[in-house]
Amino acid sequence: MIKFVKHNDVDTEKWDKCIRKSVNCLPYAFSWYLDIVVSQWDALVLNDYEAVFPLPCKSKYKITYSITPFWVQQLGLFSLTCSSFSRVNEFIEAIPNSYRYIDLNMNFNTHLSPTSFSKIGTNNNFVIHLDKAYSSVKKAYSKNLLRNLKKGDSNNLQLFKNDSPNSLINLFRSDKGKYLKHFRDEDYKRLETIMHVAVHKNCGQIVMVYGEGNRLLAGMFLVFTPKRVVLLFTGNSDEGRALGAMPFLIDSFFKESANSGIVFDFEGSNNDDLAQFYKGFGAVNESYQNLKINRLPSVLKYFK
Repeated sequence: MIKFVKHNDVDTEKWDKCIRKSVNCLPYAFSWYLDIVVSQWDALVLNDYEAVFPLPCKSKYKITYSITPFWVQQLGLFSLTCSSFSRVNEFIEAIPNSYRYIDLNMNFNTHLSPTSFSKIGTNNNFVIHLDKAYSSVKKAYSKNLLRNLKKGDSNNLQLFKNDSPNSLINLFRSDKGKYLKHFRDEDYKRLETIMHVAVHKNCGQIVMVYGEGNRLLAGMFLVFTPKRVVLLFTGNSDEGRALGAMPFLIDSFFKESANSGIVFDFEGSNNDDLAQFYKGFGAVNESYQNLKINRLPSVLKYFK
């Protein structure tokens, strides 16, 4: 039986156990992560937490919405067994009618069937399975990537692990962040909190690249689950791009993690340039769907 459970009534111990042991475990669905990225979330729960479906929610003008939060790529159904995924539509139908507008990204294992009341879209996400030796991983690298890695080797780049979250965030804000006006101060504060909590829980790692003169060139923040590591956030500089710092950074992780069996998740991308960069490592597309349901009053429906 699928039950709707309000946030305060969620058994977070059972919830997190279900997420951790699910066949499609992702960091975004753990209770601690949801508590950071959204002020309120409810849930759909099958029996005694055999499968769960988080519902981030917010209200405006007394209308309740469920929208994928910032710093979350995929949610949807998480289950201990593959058989539950055949019940996806049952979970969708169990979302209370009080949720008047829904715009949620499902996860790579949640496959939706078209209905008369929903719209379904598809997004790209590139991953690499690190289940082989590094020499085999490197065989899939593009010629352009190999050229960039030679730059890193010849410029004496150095790795430093577990630098401060603000060092990475400030690097991003001084570069690409200057042009991304939809990033708000509160979004960066949430990211900083995610970083601190993940590192404290031993499921997050900040890795930076420094050049000569101790100049910070690039960095990345990784979040780990038992079978997957997600590249949640990166920062780069003009000098870092010129010296091949980001390829050097990612390649260094692959050297360490080859043969581990984990999946490296680039967390994107629908952007053609980024997709090409990820493909240069031999990444393959593991697409995920987006669900939209519009139950708004007629006067509001066409504004969404």
